[in-house]
Amino acid sequence: MPLAELRVVEIGVLPAGAYCARLFADFGADVVKIEPQLGDPGRRAEPALAVAADRSENAYFGFLNARKRSVQIDPRSPAPLHALLAEADVLIDSLDGANRTAYALDHAALRRANPDLVIASVSWFGESGPYRDYAGTDSVCRALAGLVHAIGPQAGPPLPVPDYQAGIVGGLSAFIPLMAALNARRRGRRFEVSVHEASLAIADYNVALAWGTGERDKRWGVNRFVPNFPMGIYPCKQGWLGVTVVTPVQWKAFCELLDMPEVGAEPKYAVNRDRLRDADRLEARFTPKLKQKTAQEWFRLALELRLPFVVVPDMAGLLAQPEHRRRGAFEPIVHGTRSYEAPASPLRLERTPPRRGGEVPALGEHAAQWLRRERAPSIDGAGTPGARPLDGVRVVDVSMGWAGPMATRHLADLGADVIKIEACQYPDWWRGVDNRPLVFEQMLYEKSPYFTVMNRNKRGLTLDLTTEDGVRLVKRLVEGADIVVENYSAGVLPKLGLDYEALRAINERIVMVSMPAFAADGAWRECRAYGSTLEQASGLPSVSGAEGGPPAMNHIAYGDPIGGLNAACAVLIALYHRRARGQGQHIDLSQVECMLPMVAAWLVEQSATGTLAPRLGARHPGHVPHGSFRCRGDDAWVLVAVTDARQWRALCQTIGRHDWALDDALMTAAGRRAREDEIEQAITQWTRVRSADEAMRMLQRAGVAAGAVRVPFDLPRDPHLTARGYWSWIEHPYIGRHPQPGPAYRDSDQPQPVPRHAPTLGEHNRQVLSDVLGLAQTEIERLAASGVIGTKASPPSMRKARAAIGVHTSALHGAPRNSRESAP
Repeated sequence: MPLAELRVVEIGVLPAGAYCARLFADFGADVVKIEPQLGDPGRRAEPALAVAADRSENAYFGFLNARKRSVQIDPRSPAPLHALLAEADVLIDSLDGANRTAYALDHAALRRANPDLVIASVSWFGESGPYRDYAGTDSVCRALAGLVHAIGPQAGPPLPVPDYQAGIVGGLSAFIPLMAALNARRRGRRFEVSVHEASLAIADYNVALAWGTGERDKRWGVNRFVPNFPMGIYPCKQGWLGVTVVTPVQWKAFCELLDMPEVGAEPKYAVNRDRLRDADRLEARFTPKLKQKTAQEWFRLALELRLPFVVVPDMAGLLAQPEHRRRGAFEPIVHGTRSYEAPASPLRLERTPPRRGGEVPALGEHAAQWLRRERAPSIDGAGTPGARPLDGVRVVDVSMGWAGPMATRHLADLGADVIKIEACQYPDWWRGVDNRPLVFEQMLYEKSPYFTVMNRNKRGLTLDLTTEDGVRLVKRLVEGADIVVENYSAGVLPKLGLDYEALRAINERIVMVSMPAFAADGAWRECRAYGSTLEQASGLPSVSGAEGGPPAMNHIAYGDPIGGLNAACAVLIALYHRRARGQGQHIDLSQVECMLPMVAAWLVEQSATGTLAPRLGARHPGHVPHGSFRCRGDDAWVLVAVTDARQWRALCQTIGRHDWALDDALMTAAGRRAREDEIEQAITQWTRVRSADEAMRMLQRAGVAAGAVRVPFDLPRDPHLTARGYWSWIEHPYIGRHPQPGPAYRDSDQPQPVPRHAPTLGEHNRQVLSDVLGLAQTEIERLAASGVIGTKASPPSMRKARAAIGVHTSALHGAPRNSRESAP
């Protein structure tokens, strides 16, 4: 196990901290979970599962905490905790300020006593800014991060999935800097991690699109997201079908498949935004046709035609899916006297795979001592003060779109030298897929706001990989590199001689991650996919939305950022193993499997009980009341989540219902559930005469978890993010001053800097070829003259046929492919 030498202490109650610690446990670390006398509140969350004759616990708690050890420590007697921390490698601390003080946890003092200790201080909103002391929940964080507004019926209210999303994203976002620090020459560091800011990474595309267009987006309706259409979930003769159509070619093929070629031929529907504007009329044409076949039949046809269709399963169907069973996508969890299946780790390192199966510790089951006597040694000795964790690491990035570039952006933010490879003939499709002449005349491919956000802090190199020179130079780069990240179509890299086996022959220590949408060795390997396809295939829509309505999507391309976060985690685990053992390896990262933890709460319930509670729409199984409430203003909403009796009494006092605060029958969630309609009406009467921010502030002052439902367009002006310096406004030669989002972590009181704008096409050709590879200027000039390198994109009329190696160029850089990218 690559992390078997590590000792990890987890303390606190945030799901993000628990999931971060679970990632360490998955790869062998000794994880000690510190619990108070009553245990982690997650044990008591609804729905509950009888795990012993005298005990019921939440199965999602089991998913988050399998393979850990539970130690009970009373804050009044914290000495055993401090003894553990004196010998620990990692502390994951999600305590609030009062409980941290109660345990006498002073992070600065801990680091003085244990200089190699790496700390993640995880909180809902960070340690500074106006929201610092706000009560948080998963849904409140997502509302303030711009991830709720676009979901649900056009007239409202927004209907996001109620829980279990920000916790996973926050856990991944905390794990990345911790593993980077463990890879560093100077190990000891403290990172502040905000779950709110982690959630904002899922909105990167939406914010960039809004900034680039200057348009404030609206809610288009259930399963509709700007700018693509059709992109939704439709009923079939049997089952539900997930459809994503982006390009004009896909639209024409879609229409021909459904026997309506005249619609596909209409010029006004060639552009996705124009189709979205006429969505009602178009759906009236094609929805009846989709009901003529089963979802499985449409899926098989789509595989042949290379269209991004997928069957949308419910939780029972997901558990029974033969491809997931073959891959071992689920693992057995023993929880007291019960057992059930849960999503297995999607981080499939081929040389050092994650653990499978495990037990959920009973409260206080273990002694406060480490299993191993020897602690993990520091790697590579002392480093330079002030150096970033990944300084000295080189990454060859041949990925495109969102998922792969997001992974390498994290590596670049943490100090790695990321060399991004494109071709003038086929640039990264997030620069745009529009081939009209004006795109090249005005160099619009240099003005994509989402490309600039995803590729900051990298160096740009163009190489035509359909030429012998291009392939040779990539191999030269790999010789001195540490990591390769790729998301090419299946079969392309072997044809080019750039697959893992070929690169390992050049550099046996190389760590390479491949990011297919579906497993490269499976029956779905040829399935075309976008990030939306991955959400559809994950089953998440089946538990989202209103009961009786269609399965409901939560994002335009959810699978892309989730895949990117998981890829960064996987690479850093493999890098740690390489530095400790000298062994490189390949990582087969199926991005649909990366989405499965996002449905873990429902999947374990289905597995444990054989059934699933009905969808609750905006409501929550344990937080009552919960939902988005209308405020004064244009489509303005505030999300309210009452988590306990204390918050309930505070809500009653704030909205003027003092009688409810004295009603014992309403002190439990079950009691309030019986009168939820009445309660929601009273909240709406109070919120609708106030702005969303006013309602949020008043409720938060009383201690009630609430958040204004932000629109992505407004996020660069959010007062909390502005106060925290989350946005870096930097210059770019083609788009000028623009906002760059920060990472969810910072290792000082200041936000992470953004020292370099996203590269223009081939911006660093001469620098990389000369300084890194040592090429002479005459050789560089020859490469430019022959078109192997360049700084301007080539229009289709200038692109040469690339048949010599048997690879059609559209397979090299097209979108989509067996990866998933969300094209603009």
